[in-house]
Amino acid sequence: MGDSQEDYEEGLEEILEQEEYEDPGVPVVQVEEPKAHLAEPTATDYHTTSHPGTHEVYVELQELVMDEKNQELRWMEAAHWVQLEENLGEDGAWGSPHLSYLTFWSLLDLQRVFAKGTVLLDLSETSLAGVANQLLDRFIYEEQIRPQDRDELLRVLLLQHSHAGDLEALGGVKSTVLTRSGDPSQPLLPQHPSLETQLFCKQGEGGTEGRSPSGILEKIPPDSEATLVLVGCATFLEQPVLGFVRLQEATELEDAVALPVPVRFLLVLLGPETPHTDYTQLGRAAATLMSERVFRIDAYLAQSRGELVHSLEGFLDCSLVLPPSDAPSEQALLSLVPVQRELLRRRFLPSSAKPDPKFFKGLDLNGGPGGPDDPLQRTGKFFGGLVRDIKRRYPHYLSDITDALSPQVLAAVIFIYFAALSPAITFGGLLGEKTQNHMGVSELLISTAVQGILFALLAAQPLLVVGFSGPLLVFEESFFLFCENLGLEYLVGRVWIGFWLILLVVLVVAFEGSFLVRFISRYTQEIFSFLISLIFIFETFTKLTKIFQSHPLQKHYDHNVTIEPQPQAPLPNTALLSLVLMAGTFFFAIMLRKFKNSSYFPGKLRRVIGDFGVPISILIMVMVDSFIQDTYTQKLSVPTGIKVSNSSARGWVIHPLGLYSRFPLWMMFASAMPALLVFILIFLESQITTLIISKPERKLVKGSGFHLDLLLVIGMGGLATIFGMPWLSATTVRSVTHANALTVMGKASSPGAAAQIQEVKEQRISGLLVSVLVGLSILMGPILSHIPLAVLFGIFLYMGVTSLSGIQLFDRILLLLKPPKYHPDVPYVKRVKTWRMHLFTGIQIICLAVLWTAKSFQYTSLALPFILILTVPLRRFLLPLIFRNLELQCLDADDAKPTFDEEEGQDEYDEVAMPV
Repeated sequence: MGDSQEDYEEGLEEILEQEEYEDPGVPVVQVEEPKAHLAEPTATDYHTTSHPGTHEVYVELQELVMDEKNQELRWMEAAHWVQLEENLGEDGAWGSPHLSYLTFWSLLDLQRVFAKGTVLLDLSETSLAGVANQLLDRFIYEEQIRPQDRDELLRVLLLQHSHAGDLEALGGVKSTVLTRSGDPSQPLLPQHPSLETQLFCKQGEGGTEGRSPSGILEKIPPDSEATLVLVGCATFLEQPVLGFVRLQEATELEDAVALPVPVRFLLVLLGPETPHTDYTQLGRAAATLMSERVFRIDAYLAQSRGELVHSLEGFLDCSLVLPPSDAPSEQALLSLVPVQRELLRRRFLPSSAKPDPKFFKGLDLNGGPGGPDDPLQRTGKFFGGLVRDIKRRYPHYLSDITDALSPQVLAAVIFIYFAALSPAITFGGLLGEKTQNHMGVSELLISTAVQGILFALLAAQPLLVVGFSGPLLVFEESFFLFCENLGLEYLVGRVWIGFWLILLVVLVVAFEGSFLVRFISRYTQEIFSFLISLIFIFETFTKLTKIFQSHPLQKHYDHNVTIEPQPQAPLPNTALLSLVLMAGTFFFAIMLRKFKNSSYFPGKLRRVIGDFGVPISILIMVMVDSFIQDTYTQKLSVPTGIKVSNSSARGWVIHPLGLYSRFPLWMMFASAMPALLVFILIFLESQITTLIISKPERKLVKGSGFHLDLLLVIGMGGLATIFGMPWLSATTVRSVTHANALTVMGKASSPGAAAQIQEVKEQRISGLLVSVLVGLSILMGPILSHIPLAVLFGIFLYMGVTSLSGIQLFDRILLLLKPPKYHPDVPYVKRVKTWRMHLFTGIQIICLAVLWTAKSFQYTSLALPFILILTVPLRRFLLPLIFRNLELQCLDADDAKPTFDEEEGQDEYDEVAMPV
């Protein structure tokens, strides 16, 4: 065997021979020393010299106590380790060095707290206060402690540290328990001197002047690093908590340890007083674990809590438990030496699953994207991201065709067709009303079809569904009013915006600007989404109010009123029927959406009814309107066949220099500013949608391409302006629905377990067929012209209300009206103090009010996207000065999980924090 086994045996025999014990009736057991296999490494082969990143450690255990003189709480040194253990006696004298022994319950408790404990690896802090703050924040984040306990625990962790030389000046110390008020109290359970103190600390030896010095401190190697273990009781804690901290660089933590040795590891063990948990023994177990060679090396190299727990399990596997049986002689105890040697040999064998430390070099150990296949990783080359997107995705082009040969793809085509057609008709009708039919249903259907076909054929992520959205509608209205006020031609201005859009997207893609999407957090997304939802709801009731103003409720009406092209006088029942149609459409759409998660009918039928809820609600209310023929309602304006919505104002091609007058030169250059605003809107929605679709939980295998898809979407939108067509973006809800419809779920592995994803049908055919069907829908003009505008207002209201369901900001606004005892059990409530959560909500409300104010005035409404993007630096630079990192992690975390199997009240809208 190696040197370490021989030293271990000599140390064990030396301790056993300290007292003479003979029993002539029991024969001496002859111990045959096992031979080490030549091919098997022994302890010497597992020496730290083969791991240059590790060091020998000095371990110090400190307990939370109260001194007798000042009656103050402090941390008091209780024991230390340098291979052997040395305990501090009650009189301040060090006991004799000895091999550590551990109780069975302490090992069980250690395994339990380690499995649930908090681990912070490579922390960059250089002070004990910084470490304590980080550790407590992580405790709260992992729900080990409550937010209201943080301040008191911080005060405790920063208490003064005392050592053996301070014991006489303190008048002795006694065990204590920390209360919520911060005052110490006596332990409820009876306290007895520990066994190691009774056995190895000889009281009174040397008197007060010549206390026994430590016998192991001179053995500390010069390059050693320290481990500090803190243990204590706190009545207000609900469970024992463990914090394991490895500092990035060893540093001396303000005299925290007795020797001038830099601290690398910090273990904190705190918990309530319980009959079966001895925190002193638990601390001894943790300290012994840190002094053990194999675990120490693993602690230096570990990259996760799982690796530490795995090493702890190996430590337990090689630990012996002596049952409470009478030992016939001390020689009989020596018979366990071969067993211990064999366990040591197994312990020192390097695990085949343990990676070489060099493996971790160059990896992003902080998590998140950063691997070689990360689509947002910058290459540093001109158009490097675009080239990499093409090389990543286009080799799968043939499989994008063959993977579509599945009945599930056909079912998805039918479903997504209606999911894309309904908003196209709705937004087309509203767009025509906002722009005096310069663009309407015809243009939007054609644009959706043509751009959708090209995107399905060329995109890096064909699961995205391109379409019109609420933010773009708000911009179109603002730009139309801007052109009307300045006497400019609206469609010609859009052409120049399109030219600038193409230039902007080429520059952004060339310099790989898509990585900027990383900086757009949930804070900005939710303000944006909430604003658009408010606009949807506000516009719905504004339009309904205009109908009531045009057709007020009065006692007498003129019965000879010309209706074509518009009513020349108020008509009876028009306003009331419009209200019924709007409310009915909204009611049916909401109820059918909830019906999908109900318990009625078989699951597949229930899902079909829920997924087609919007077209079903439109059909029902159109039928209601058609049965009431005596009451006038304004209908959707749709030309017959492939025609522009307003042939008297425009044609199919928009001349860049002007249609009826020369377009001013200054506006050609000034169009760069609104182009930048449109670019921000499309960039936000398209890139965030791609992030949502590309989540690892969805298990997509063919990859995404942020640069290529952005170039396609904005490039096609820029060219579409020449033909007077709307620009589009990747729509979030429709894209998530498309991906869910193509996801194949396997059966649950066990009862009650969640179903697992088998595969996703990543192909191009479904998007291609949906776009073709939307294009053919232009021939449905005679049918679409029967849809009342009030029905579209109901869908508009439906989109505004349902968009609120996935917005945490809306939930927190509701919490302002609820007492804390009714707050839900969610991280941003449990881990953040209530008033801090409300402060964060208030800041978001202020940002929302600023955006609403800017939107309400014609001269500032165009700047809405620019003001929105200012919330990004606000979140990154200002909020960290107000809130701690933990609070921002809880309040601004992207914790929305992909929704594949709908639960009660959960669907795609709950995953999406972007407007529809």
